[in-house]
Amino acid sequence: MNKPNKKNDAYNGFEQGPIRPPSEAKSLLLRVTRNCPWNQCTFCPLYKKARFSIRPVEHVKHDIDLIYKYIEALKEISHSSKRIYQFRINGFLKNMDLNERQPFYAALNWYNNGMRSVFLQDANTLIIKPSDLVEILLHLKKLFPMVERITSYSRSHTITKISDVDLKLIKDAGLNRIHIGLESGSDNVLRFIKKGATKKIHIEAGLKVKRAGIELSEYYMPGIGGRKWSNENACETADTLNQINADFIRIRTLAIPIQAPLFIDYKAGRFEKCTDLEMAEEILLFIENLDGITSTIKSDHILNLFGEVEGTLPHEKERMIDILHTFLSMPSHEQCLYQVGRRLGLFYRLKDLENHSKHKKVEKICLELGITPNNVDKFLDEQMQRFI
Repeated sequence: MNKPNKKNDAYNGFEQGPIRPPSEAKSLLLRVTRNCPWNQCTFCPLYKKARFSIRPVEHVKHDIDLIYKYIEALKEISHSSKRIYQFRINGFLKNMDLNERQPFYAALNWYNNGMRSVFLQDANTLIIKPSDLVEILLHLKKLFPMVERITSYSRSHTITKISDVDLKLIKDAGLNRIHIGLESGSDNVLRFIKKGATKKIHIEAGLKVKRAGIELSEYYMPGIGGRKWSNENACETADTLNQINADFIRIRTLAIPIQAPLFIDYKAGRFEKCTDLEMAEEILLFIENLDGITSTIKSDHILNLFGEVEGTLPHEKERMIDILHTFLSMPSHEQCLYQVGRRLGLFYRLKDLENHSKHKKVEKICLELGITPNNVDKFLDEQMQRFI
């Protein structure tokens, strides 16, 4: 594990990290830590050459103060006509140093999106001292009491090290949703991808978050077990989530960036990547094995083949299963068209195939590029690199 750099260096300005969950698109991004303290997952390329560090509490609070300053300025001019409003925005920007523009743009984006949610960055905010996190949260809520949701990524291993008392204090200070990258409930898979967690740890952490009264999002990654462990990945992950009953189960289909360590195994033949059809079969098996829980399944990422395979259990389970059965029973030519149309952003649901103009457009693309059911996965691998 990377050792955190706690050097109390001088404040160098407002910071925002590189990623957030899709569900936090309208949130203020507030950087509490830099990069990832674990940084060994073989499927993830994001922080591999970056050192983990914890930002001093006072630096984070200063970022919050900057956002508050600009929000107050935006409130003051928001009642102006559209023309005057834009004129004054341009005036702000004209007189700003470059290092002031980032917090201003962050404030402007957040203001325009209603200022309802905040996402704490980067990969594992809860690794900092609970008292420090509480201090940050209380300062945030003091200046922005109208915020409805404050969210963070965390690792299961980290959650298990936090006492129930401290986790409840963090919740009471304002953190009300945690995203955990479960990826898989299979110990074989978790060991292979160097997740730094076991099925038991995932369950313990998930239950602890739920006990604290914090909303929980768990991420499931179809395909991460490869062909070797595809069925095991589906069944063991479903069993794990049946024991947790997370508020949200978020599907993130495996893609293998060329910068990720897993890409080396893939190219060397040590990891056999599932095709789209095989991953559809895995997702079907996964959903069939979810039982006795009330989680909401979300498919909110372009990497997912099925944007419509989402809903709340148990009453929408059969509808999701029917969608997957429909796809798997389609002629291979139609499956191929849907795969290409979805990856190009032309299709979202299977019924989009009935749109004559879109159908013809995808057919033309497949004809021009020579895409067939036999080579479509190679084409899709190249396309998916754009979304990673």
